[in-house]
Amino acid sequence: MPPEPRTAIATVCLSGTLEDKLAAAAAAGFDGVELFENDLLVSPSRPAEIRRRCADLGLSIDLYQPFRDFEAVPPQRHAANLRRAAHKFDVMAELGTDTILVCSSVSPEAIDDDELAAAQLHALAELAATRGMRVAYEALAWGRHVSGYEHAWRIVRRAGHPALGVCLDSFHILSKGHDPAPIRAIPGEKIFFLQLADAPKLPMDVLPWSRHHRLFPGQGDFDLTAFTGHVLAAGYRGPLSLEVFNDVFRQADPRPAAVDALRSLLALQESLGVLDLPPAPALTGHAFAEVVTDPGAGRVLASLGFARTGVHRTKPVELWEQGDARVVVNEGGAAHGAVGAVALASTDPARSARRAEALRAPVLPRVRGPHEADLASVAAPDGTQVFLCGDDWREDFVPTGETAVGAGVFGIDHVALTQPFDHFEEAALFYRSVFGLTPSPVTEFAAPFGLVRSRAVAAGDVRLTLAAAVVRRGEWAPAVPEPQHVAFACTDALAAAAAMRAAGAPLLDIPGNYYDDLEARLELPPPLLAALREHSVLYDRDADGEFLHFHTALAGARVFFEVVQRIGGYRGFGEVNAPVRMAAHRARRHAVPPANTPA
Repeated sequence: MPPEPRTAIATVCLSGTLEDKLAAAAAAGFDGVELFENDLLVSPSRPAEIRRRCADLGLSIDLYQPFRDFEAVPPQRHAANLRRAAHKFDVMAELGTDTILVCSSVSPEAIDDDELAAAQLHALAELAATRGMRVAYEALAWGRHVSGYEHAWRIVRRAGHPALGVCLDSFHILSKGHDPAPIRAIPGEKIFFLQLADAPKLPMDVLPWSRHHRLFPGQGDFDLTAFTGHVLAAGYRGPLSLEVFNDVFRQADPRPAAVDALRSLLALQESLGVLDLPPAPALTGHAFAEVVTDPGAGRVLASLGFARTGVHRTKPVELWEQGDARVVVNEGGAAHGAVGAVALASTDPARSARRAEALRAPVLPRVRGPHEADLASVAAPDGTQVFLCGDDWREDFVPTGETAVGAGVFGIDHVALTQPFDHFEEAALFYRSVFGLTPSPVTEFAAPFGLVRSRAVAAGDVRLTLAAAVVRRGEWAPAVPEPQHVAFACTDALAAAAAMRAAGAPLLDIPGNYYDDLEARLELPPPLLAALREHSVLYDRDADGEFLHFHTALAGARVFFEVVQRIGGYRGFGEVNAPVRMAAHRARRHAVPPANTPA
């Protein structure tokens, strides 16, 4: 296996003061940082103090950046640029770093002349060499005359100075659709630095795309495994460094953001074969979902055909079951009205836990009483506990002898977790890298109270949906803030809805307008449409199958239950119907039931 590369992060990736950023990077486990000049300028600490602080934290300063608009300029401007560079080298000497990043010029003064650019960069490298320093030249995707890495390499090669090399930035290369394979032809010793960023594919100008929408590796659409593989194959042996400009990350708490950043690099290294992590064991399904709420959840579950089959030996916790659908109702938790935990059935729970810990997922301490299972659990970015279970967890419960009446439910289809917007991207990376779940594309829909982003992460029978509202402030907000729910799989949604409503289940009523539109859009068979309307069951279909689903009112402050039926190969979650459900929940909370009658 190739040697494990060092890791670094640009301070521009994180929120806070320079001191906050350095502390967060060190706590997360990074080896070094790229020092963004603006962070230095606003810091009260002198460069020598920052050098000492980094040394105390175990961080190297691997790059000072950026130095802009240097090359291919008229002689008078070139002289001024060299004076400016000399000052930067003085600062770098105090900081204890030896490499400066020079971006290709965007200045209107820049001349389209590779020979002139090479000569001026040679002069800069000569000045750097007298200080024992190096110059890494980077092609900005929006550079005035140099916007591609191959062009930048031709200029560096023409300059022919040992203290001059290239900096390769994945965003600048992949956003322009440039082929990264020719990187292999660049001598490894001339690749002075590597900057990594992922991004979603967006149809927009590359400059705002770069400044606002970069992501950590594994969170976007770029193939960073292939890209980084080309760089390592060329012989690059410097740090894998992140340079991510993102409006959300730069406002979020830097400590979890730095952990997320490092996790992304660890997962990338694993994909490259340069880091050996415990493989993710197969997950076989949802062992249970834990709801932290008041006793109302039990009453709702009973009306859905569940039975209270067990009582925990030492805690105020009950086990409710129907088929293989199991819900643990915790009446003693502090956060009432939430999905407090999801429990995933693992073929090797201990190895799942070791992998989670290796990927910087915090392993949660757990008080264990006599004769109780030793369950491992880790904290997801939103605080949800993720248990990793074998078959022994049920031993924690004393059987009650009750059996489920049953209403066709046979398992948990998925668990829906509302994410703080700051953690939306982090959550998908967490579940993908730690547990091997595959994220689906992000969907967005206009809900009654603003834009909602949603995506699923799934593997086999394990499915989680992650949703986040972009903005939600003040009193003007839904009656169900940050809702979460557990969705049960059933064999016949229409029969289940009829049986559950007859048993007193508090099911949502859906307006007749919805069914009028359904008839116009999909031309469903009249008997099916009539049954959907009668039982307030929602409907969706795609090229592979159909999806029928309905919902309960809240069982507590935030939690409700959903019952779903999948027909054929349908893999979605009825996202198109989410605004209808949200409005119905608000109507229910405000005791204004919609009329479920034809218009």
